[in-house]
Amino acid sequence: MVKRFYTLDDFDFGGKTVLLRVDFNSPVDLDSGRVSDDSRIRVHVTTFEELVGEGARVVVLAHQGRKGDPDFISLRQHTEILGDILGMSVGFVDDVFGEKAITAIKNLKNGEILVLENVRFTAEEKAKMPPEKLVETDFVRSLSGVADYYVNDAFSAAHRADASLVAFPQVLPAVAGRIMERDVKILDKVSKDPEKPAVYVLGGLKLEDTFAVIRHVLGNDISDRVLVTGLVANSYLLAKGYNLGEVNQSFIEKKGHLEYLSSAKEILAKFGDRIELPVDLAYDNEGKRIEIGLEDLPVEKPIKDIGSRTIEKYSHILQEAKTIVLNGPSGVFEEENFAAGTKMLFEAVAKSQAFSLVGGGHTTAALHRFKLETRISYSTVAGGAFITYISGEKLPAIEALKKSYEKYSK
Repeated sequence: MVKRFYTLDDFDFGGKTVLLRVDFNSPVDLDSGRVSDDSRIRVHVTTFEELVGEGARVVVLAHQGRKGDPDFISLRQHTEILGDILGMSVGFVDDVFGEKAITAIKNLKNGEILVLENVRFTAEEKAKMPPEKLVETDFVRSLSGVADYYVNDAFSAAHRADASLVAFPQVLPAVAGRIMERDVKILDKVSKDPEKPAVYVLGGLKLEDTFAVIRHVLGNDISDRVLVTGLVANSYLLAKGYNLGEVNQSFIEKKGHLEYLSSAKEILAKFGDRIELPVDLAYDNEGKRIEIGLEDLPVEKPIKDIGSRTIEKYSHILQEAKTIVLNGPSGVFEEENFAAGTKMLFEAVAKSQAFSLVGGGHTTAALHRFKLETRISYSTVAGGAFITYISGEKLPAIEALKKSYEKYSK
Protein backbone atom coordinates (compact mmCIF):
# COMPACT_ATOMS: atom_id res chain seq x y z
CA MET A 1 0.00 0.00 0.00
CA VAL A 2 1.30 3.45 -0.93
CA LYS A 3 2.17 5.51 2.14
CA ARG A 4 0.20 8.76 2.25
CA PHE A 5 1.40 10.50 5.41
CA TYR A 6 3.74 10.10 8.35
CA THR A 7 2.51 8.42 11.55
CA LEU A 8 3.90 8.34 15.07
CA ASP A 9 5.86 5.23 14.08
CA ASP A 10 8.09 7.23 11.74
CA PHE A 11 9.97 9.43 14.23
CA ASP A 12 11.64 9.43 17.63
CA PHE A 13 10.08 12.35 19.51
CA GLY A 14 12.30 12.11 22.59
CA GLY A 15 13.56 15.54 23.58
CA LYS A 16 11.67 17.17 20.69
CA THR A 17 9.04 19.91 20.86
CA VAL A 18 5.82 18.75 19.23
CA LEU A 19 2.87 20.94 18.26
CA LEU A 20 -0.08 18.61 18.79
CA ARG A 21 -3.39 19.68 17.21
CA VAL A 22 -6.33 17.94 18.89
CA ASP A 23 -10.09 18.51 18.90
CA PHE A 24 -11.18 19.42 22.43
CA ASN A 25 -14.38 21.10 21.19
CA SER A 26 -16.80 19.79 23.83
CA PRO A 27 -20.42 20.29 24.88
CA VAL A 28 -20.69 23.04 27.51
CA ASP A 29 -23.42 23.46 30.12
CA LEU A 30 -24.52 27.02 29.45
CA ASP A 31 -25.73 27.58 33.02
CA SER A 32 -22.47 26.63 34.70
CA GLY A 33 -20.09 27.24 31.81
CA ARG A 34 -18.54 23.83 32.49
CA VAL A 35 -17.65 21.10 29.99
CA SER A 36 -20.45 18.54 30.26
CA ASP A 37 -18.90 15.67 28.27
CA ASP A 38 -15.17 14.91 28.09
CA SER A 39 -15.36 12.37 25.24
CA ARG A 40 -13.48 14.56 22.79
CA ILE A 41 -10.67 15.07 25.27
CA ARG A 42 -10.51 11.43 26.33
CA VAL A 43 -10.31 10.15 22.74
CA HIS A 44 -6.78 11.55 22.33
CA VAL A 45 -5.29 9.68 25.32
CA THR A 46 -3.30 7.18 23.24
CA THR A 47 -1.51 9.91 21.29
CA PHE A 48 -0.72 11.87 24.46
CA GLU A 49 0.59 8.80 26.25
CA GLU A 50 2.84 7.80 23.34
CA LEU A 51 4.38 11.25 22.99
CA VAL A 52 4.84 11.75 26.73
CA GLY A 53 6.22 8.22 27.05
CA GLU A 54 8.87 8.98 24.44
CA GLY A 55 9.89 12.12 26.31
CA ALA A 56 8.45 14.69 23.89
CA ARG A 57 7.70 18.24 24.97
CA VAL A 58 4.03 18.45 23.94
CA VAL A 59 2.42 21.79 23.05
CA VAL A 60 -1.34 21.48 22.57
CA LEU A 61 -3.32 23.43 19.97
CA ALA A 62 -7.11 23.15 20.24
CA HIS A 63 -10.31 25.15 19.86
CA GLN A 64 -13.59 25.46 21.74
CA GLY A 65 -16.74 26.95 20.22
CA ARG A 66 -17.07 29.76 17.71
CA LYS A 67 -16.67 33.47 18.22
CA GLY A 68 -19.99 34.92 19.36
CA ASP A 69 -21.38 31.60 20.62
CA PRO A 70 -21.96 30.93 24.35
CA ASP A 71 -19.56 27.93 24.33
CA PHE A 72 -16.68 30.09 23.04
CA ILE A 73 -14.61 29.74 26.21
CA SER A 74 -11.07 29.30 27.50
CA LEU A 75 -9.30 25.92 27.46
CA ARG A 76 -8.27 26.24 31.12
CA GLN A 77 -10.83 23.71 32.35
CA HIS A 78 -10.08 21.38 29.41
CA THR A 79 -6.50 21.37 30.69
CA GLU A 80 -7.66 20.31 34.15
CA ILE A 81 -9.80 17.54 32.65
CA LEU A 82 -6.88 16.32 30.53
CA GLY A 83 -4.64 16.22 33.61
CA ASP A 84 -7.22 14.17 35.51
CA ILE A 85 -7.59 11.73 32.61
CA LEU A 86 -3.83 11.27 32.17
CA GLY A 87 -3.12 11.29 35.91
CA MET A 88 -0.42 13.94 35.60
CA SER A 89 0.11 17.67 35.88
CA VAL A 90 -0.64 19.52 32.63
CA GLY A 91 0.40 23.13 32.10
CA PHE A 92 -1.77 25.91 30.68
CA VAL A 93 -0.95 29.36 29.38
CA ASP A 94 -3.59 32.00 28.59
CA ASP A 95 -1.84 32.97 25.37
CA VAL A 96 -1.67 31.44 21.89
CA PHE A 97 1.54 32.64 20.27
CA GLY A 98 2.71 35.74 22.15
CA GLU A 99 5.73 36.17 24.41
CA LYS A 100 4.02 34.41 27.33
CA ALA A 101 3.28 31.32 25.22
CA ILE A 102 6.74 31.18 23.62
CA THR A 103 8.48 31.51 27.01
CA ALA A 104 6.31 28.72 28.48
CA ILE A 105 7.12 26.47 25.52
CA LYS A 106 10.86 27.08 25.87
CA ASN A 107 10.64 26.20 29.57
CA LEU A 108 8.99 22.82 28.93
CA LYS A 109 10.88 19.74 30.08
CA ASN A 110 10.87 16.36 28.37
CA GLY A 111 7.62 14.46 28.93
CA GLU A 112 5.65 17.57 29.89
CA ILE A 113 2.44 18.91 28.32
CA LEU A 114 1.46 22.55 27.83
CA VAL A 115 -2.01 23.54 26.59
CA LEU A 116 -2.15 26.88 24.77
CA GLU A 117 -5.24 29.07 24.92
CA ASN A 118 -8.16 28.49 22.51
CA VAL A 119 -6.64 28.98 19.03
CA ARG A 120 -9.83 30.67 17.87
CA PHE A 121 -9.08 33.52 20.27
CA THR A 122 -6.66 34.69 17.59
CA ALA A 123 -8.10 36.03 14.33
CA GLU A 124 -5.31 34.39 12.34
CA GLU A 125 -6.73 30.91 13.04
CA LYS A 126 -9.79 31.58 10.85
CA ALA A 127 -8.07 33.87 8.32
CA LYS A 128 -9.33 33.20 4.79
CA MET A 129 -5.99 32.53 3.13
CA PRO A 130 -4.34 29.61 1.34
CA PRO A 131 -1.85 27.59 3.45
CA GLU A 132 1.17 29.17 1.75
CA LYS A 133 -0.05 32.58 2.94
CA LEU A 134 -1.02 31.38 6.41
CA VAL A 135 2.59 30.35 7.05
CA GLU A 136 3.50 34.05 6.93
CA THR A 137 1.21 34.94 9.84
CA ASP A 138 2.70 35.70 13.26
CA PHE A 139 0.71 32.78 14.68
CA VAL A 140 2.36 30.16 12.47
CA ARG A 141 5.80 31.74 12.32
CA SER A 142 6.05 32.13 16.11
CA LEU A 143 5.01 28.59 17.02
CA SER A 144 6.79 26.80 14.18
CA GLY A 145 9.95 28.61 15.22
CA VAL A 146 10.04 26.78 18.57
CA ALA A 147 8.85 23.34 17.38
CA ASP A 148 10.46 20.31 15.74
CA TYR A 149 7.34 18.44 14.62
CA TYR A 150 3.64 18.96 14.04
CA VAL A 151 1.19 16.17 14.92
CA ASN A 152 -2.47 16.34 13.86
CA ASP A 153 -4.80 14.07 15.84
CA ALA A 154 -7.94 16.10 15.10
CA PHE A 155 -9.72 14.07 12.43
CA SER A 156 -13.04 15.57 13.52
CA ALA A 157 -11.77 19.02 12.45
CA ALA A 158 -9.99 17.80 9.30
CA HIS A 159 -12.66 19.20 6.97
CA ARG A 160 -11.65 22.73 7.96
CA ALA A 161 -8.86 24.79 6.39
CA ASP A 162 -7.93 26.70 9.56
CA ALA A 163 -4.35 27.83 10.16
CA SER A 164 -3.65 25.31 12.94
CA LEU A 165 -4.77 22.49 10.63
CA VAL A 166 -3.22 23.28 7.25
CA ALA A 167 -0.38 25.79 7.73
CA PHE A 168 2.09 24.05 10.06
CA PRO A 169 2.55 21.06 7.70
CA GLN A 170 4.00 23.54 5.21
CA VAL A 171 6.94 24.33 7.49
CA LEU A 172 7.32 21.31 9.81
CA PRO A 173 7.36 17.54 9.30
CA ALA A 174 3.67 16.74 9.83
CA VAL A 175 2.50 13.49 11.39
CA ALA A 176 -0.91 11.85 11.87
CA GLY A 177 -1.75 11.10 15.51
CA ARG A 178 -3.31 7.77 16.42
CA ILE A 179 -6.94 8.94 16.14
CA MET A 180 -6.29 10.60 12.78
CA GLU A 181 -4.52 7.47 11.56
CA ARG A 182 -7.23 5.07 12.77
CA ASP A 183 -10.19 7.14 11.57
CA VAL A 184 -8.74 7.46 8.06
CA LYS A 185 -7.90 3.74 7.93
CA ILE A 186 -11.41 2.68 9.01
CA LEU A 187 -13.16 5.17 6.74
CA ASP A 188 -11.11 3.89 3.83
CA LYS A 189 -12.23 0.36 4.69
CA VAL A 190 -15.94 1.19 4.57
CA SER A 191 -16.00 3.86 1.87
CA LYS A 192 -13.66 2.51 -0.79
CA ASP A 193 -13.96 -1.26 -0.93
CA PRO A 194 -16.49 -2.46 1.65
CA GLU A 195 -17.60 -6.05 1.99
CA LYS A 196 -21.05 -6.40 0.43
CA PRO A 197 -23.88 -6.03 1.02
CA ALA A 198 -23.07 -2.58 2.40
CA VAL A 199 -25.76 -0.46 4.04
CA TYR A 200 -25.56 3.21 4.98
CA VAL A 201 -27.98 4.59 7.61
CA LEU A 202 -28.40 8.36 7.42
CA GLY A 203 -30.42 10.22 10.04
CA GLY A 204 -30.17 13.28 12.23
CA LEU A 205 -31.13 16.80 11.27
CA LYS A 206 -29.18 17.93 8.16
CA LEU A 207 -30.89 17.04 4.89
CA GLU A 208 -28.24 18.69 2.70
CA ASP A 209 -25.50 16.45 4.15
CA THR A 210 -27.17 13.37 2.72
CA PHE A 211 -27.07 14.44 -0.94
CA ALA A 212 -23.31 14.16 -1.51
CA VAL A 213 -23.15 10.94 0.52
CA ILE A 214 -25.96 9.27 -1.45
CA ARG A 215 -24.62 10.43 -4.82
CA HIS A 216 -21.19 9.06 -3.94
CA VAL A 217 -22.02 5.74 -2.28
CA LEU A 218 -24.92 4.76 -4.55
CA GLY A 219 -23.58 6.40 -7.70
CA ASN A 220 -20.28 4.51 -7.35
CA ASP A 221 -21.84 1.25 -6.08
CA ILE A 222 -20.04 1.55 -2.74
CA SER A 223 -23.28 0.92 -0.87
CA ASP A 224 -26.16 -1.34 -1.86
CA ARG A 225 -28.80 0.53 0.13
CA VAL A 226 -29.31 3.72 2.11
CA LEU A 227 -31.77 3.72 5.01
CA VAL A 228 -33.04 7.19 5.87
CA THR A 229 -34.26 8.11 9.36
CA GLY A 230 -34.78 11.12 11.61
CA LEU A 231 -35.76 14.56 10.40
CA VAL A 232 -34.03 13.94 7.07
CA ALA A 233 -36.44 11.06 6.46
CA ASN A 234 -39.40 13.37 7.13
CA SER A 235 -37.96 15.83 4.63
CA TYR A 236 -37.59 13.11 1.98
CA LEU A 237 -41.18 12.04 2.63
CA LEU A 238 -42.26 15.65 2.13
CA ALA A 239 -40.26 15.75 -1.12
CA LYS A 240 -42.02 12.57 -2.22
CA GLY A 241 -45.38 14.29 -1.80
CA TYR A 242 -46.55 13.19 1.65
CA ASN A 243 -48.44 15.74 3.73
CA LEU A 244 -46.88 15.51 7.20
CA GLY A 245 -49.14 18.12 8.77
CA GLU A 246 -48.60 21.83 9.32
CA VAL A 247 -46.72 21.47 12.61
CA ASN A 248 -44.14 19.12 11.08
CA GLN A 249 -43.78 20.99 7.82
CA SER A 250 -43.22 24.20 9.79
CA PHE A 251 -40.47 22.50 11.77
CA ILE A 252 -38.83 21.29 8.55
CA GLU A 253 -39.03 24.86 7.22
CA LYS A 254 -37.52 26.20 10.46
CA LYS A 255 -34.55 23.86 9.99
CA GLY A 256 -33.98 25.28 6.52
CA HIS A 257 -34.85 22.11 4.63
CA LEU A 258 -37.49 23.50 2.28
CA GLU A 259 -34.86 25.09 0.05
CA TYR A 260 -33.34 21.63 -0.48
CA LEU A 261 -36.54 19.76 -1.39
CA SER A 262 -35.90 20.02 -5.14
CA SER A 263 -32.51 18.35 -4.60
CA ALA A 264 -34.18 15.68 -2.46
CA LYS A 265 -36.64 15.01 -5.31
CA GLU A 266 -33.73 14.61 -7.76
CA ILE A 267 -32.02 12.16 -5.41
CA LEU A 268 -35.21 10.11 -5.07
CA ALA A 269 -35.77 10.15 -8.84
CA LYS A 270 -32.26 8.84 -9.53
CA PHE A 271 -31.67 6.47 -6.60
CA GLY A 272 -35.15 5.87 -5.16
CA ASP A 273 -35.05 2.13 -5.79
CA ARG A 274 -32.13 1.82 -3.36
CA ILE A 275 -33.23 4.40 -0.77
CA GLU A 276 -35.45 3.08 2.02
CA LEU A 277 -37.86 5.55 3.62
CA PRO A 278 -39.97 5.00 6.76
CA VAL A 279 -43.34 3.28 6.30
CA ASP A 280 -44.65 4.54 9.64
CA LEU A 281 -43.83 7.26 12.16
CA ALA A 282 -44.28 8.00 15.86
CA TYR A 283 -45.71 11.32 17.02
CA ASP A 284 -46.00 13.02 20.39
CA ASN A 285 -49.52 13.33 21.75
CA GLU A 286 -49.04 15.18 25.07
CA GLY A 287 -46.00 13.06 25.90
CA LYS A 288 -47.51 9.78 24.73
CA ARG A 289 -46.05 7.85 21.78
CA ILE A 290 -48.61 7.25 19.02
CA GLU A 291 -47.65 5.48 15.79
CA ILE A 292 -49.16 6.30 12.42
CA GLY A 293 -48.75 4.77 8.95
CA LEU A 294 -47.95 6.97 5.96
CA GLU A 295 -51.41 6.15 4.63
CA ASP A 296 -52.93 7.93 7.64
CA LEU A 297 -51.02 11.20 7.31
CA PRO A 298 -51.22 14.14 7.91
CA VAL A 299 -50.88 14.51 11.67
CA GLU A 300 -50.98 17.79 13.59
CA LYS A 301 -48.64 16.63 16.35
CA PRO A 302 -44.82 16.61 16.36
CA ILE A 303 -43.29 13.55 14.68
CA LYS A 304 -40.38 12.40 16.87
CA ASP A 305 -39.39 8.91 15.78
CA ILE A 306 -39.78 6.18 13.18
CA GLY A 307 -42.50 3.61 13.83
CA SER A 308 -42.40 -0.11 14.71
CA ARG A 309 -42.92 -1.39 11.16
CA THR A 310 -40.02 0.75 9.93
CA ILE A 311 -37.82 -0.46 12.79
CA GLU A 312 -38.61 -4.09 11.88
CA LYS A 313 -38.01 -3.49 8.17
CA TYR A 314 -34.72 -1.65 8.70
CA SER A 315 -33.50 -4.16 11.31
CA HIS A 316 -34.01 -7.03 8.86
CA ILE A 317 -31.95 -5.23 6.20
CA LEU A 318 -29.18 -4.55 8.73
CA GLN A 319 -29.08 -8.20 9.79
CA GLU A 320 -28.23 -9.18 6.21
CA ALA A 321 -25.46 -6.58 5.81
CA LYS A 322 -21.71 -7.24 5.84
CA THR A 323 -20.78 -3.54 6.18
CA ILE A 324 -22.81 -0.87 8.01
CA VAL A 325 -22.13 2.86 8.22
CA LEU A 326 -24.44 4.79 10.55
CA ASN A 327 -24.67 8.54 11.04
CA GLY A 328 -27.45 10.31 12.90
CA PRO A 329 -30.13 9.17 15.37
CA SER A 330 -33.58 8.05 14.20
CA GLY A 331 -35.54 10.35 16.46
CA VAL A 332 -35.55 12.33 19.70
CA PHE A 333 -33.68 9.59 21.57
CA GLU A 334 -33.23 11.84 24.62
CA GLU A 335 -36.95 11.34 25.35
CA GLU A 336 -37.74 7.85 26.61
CA ASN A 337 -40.93 7.47 24.56
CA PHE A 338 -39.11 8.35 21.33
CA ALA A 339 -35.84 6.48 21.80
CA ALA A 340 -37.08 3.20 20.31
CA GLY A 341 -36.03 3.85 16.70
CA THR A 342 -32.48 4.86 17.58
CA LYS A 343 -32.02 2.18 20.24
CA MET A 344 -33.45 -0.72 18.27
CA LEU A 345 -31.57 0.09 15.07
CA PHE A 346 -28.36 0.36 17.10
CA GLU A 347 -29.15 -3.01 18.66
CA ALA A 348 -29.73 -4.48 15.19
CA VAL A 349 -26.31 -3.19 14.14
CA ALA A 350 -24.74 -4.62 17.29
CA LYS A 351 -26.34 -8.04 16.70
CA SER A 352 -25.30 -8.20 13.05
CA GLN A 353 -22.14 -9.90 11.81
CA ALA A 354 -21.25 -6.79 9.81
CA PHE A 355 -18.26 -4.52 10.21
CA SER A 356 -19.98 -1.46 11.68
CA LEU A 357 -18.89 2.16 11.79
CA VAL A 358 -20.80 4.82 13.74
CA GLY A 359 -19.93 8.49 13.31
CA GLY A 360 -21.01 11.90 14.58
CA GLY A 361 -21.29 13.48 18.01
CA HIS A 362 -25.03 12.93 18.54
CA THR A 363 -24.77 9.39 17.19
CA THR A 364 -21.92 8.39 19.48
CA ALA A 365 -23.78 10.06 22.38
CA ALA A 366 -26.76 7.80 21.65
CA LEU A 367 -24.43 4.80 21.42
CA HIS A 368 -23.10 5.67 24.87
CA ARG A 369 -26.60 6.21 26.28
CA PHE A 370 -27.67 2.72 25.23
CA LYS A 371 -24.36 1.17 26.39
CA LEU A 372 -23.61 -0.39 23.00
CA GLU A 373 -20.10 1.01 22.37
CA THR A 374 -18.34 -2.32 22.85
CA ARG A 375 -20.64 -4.07 20.38
CA ILE A 376 -19.91 -1.73 17.47
CA SER A 377 -16.76 -2.35 15.40
CA TYR A 378 -15.64 1.31 15.45
CA SER A 379 -17.03 4.70 16.37
CA THR A 380 -15.72 8.19 15.70
CA VAL A 381 -16.78 11.47 17.29
CA ALA A 382 -16.23 13.19 13.94
CA GLY A 383 -19.32 14.72 12.36
CA GLY A 384 -18.59 17.13 9.52
CA ALA A 385 -15.29 15.44 8.64
CA PHE A 386 -16.98 12.03 8.71
CA ILE A 387 -19.71 13.17 6.28
CA THR A 388 -17.18 14.89 4.01
CA TYR A 389 -14.99 11.77 3.85
CA ILE A 390 -17.80 9.31 3.07
CA SER A 391 -18.98 11.76 0.39
CA GLY A 392 -15.72 11.12 -1.44
CA GLU A 393 -14.45 14.67 -0.94
CA LYS A 394 -10.95 15.73 0.09
CA LEU A 395 -10.30 17.01 3.61
CA PRO A 396 -7.92 20.00 3.81
CA ALA A 397 -6.08 18.81 6.93
CA ILE A 398 -5.43 15.35 5.45
CA GLU A 399 -4.26 16.88 2.17
CA ALA A 400 -1.85 19.01 4.22
CA LEU A 401 -0.44 15.87 5.88
CA LYS A 402 0.05 14.26 2.47
CA LYS A 403 1.87 17.31 1.08
CA SER A 404 4.14 17.43 4.12
CA TYR A 405 5.02 13.78 3.63
CA GLU A 406 5.84 14.40 -0.03
CA LYS A 407 8.02 17.37 0.94
CA TYR A 408 9.93 15.90 3.85
CA SER A 409 10.28 12.33 2.56
CA LYS A 410 12.52 13.70 -0.18
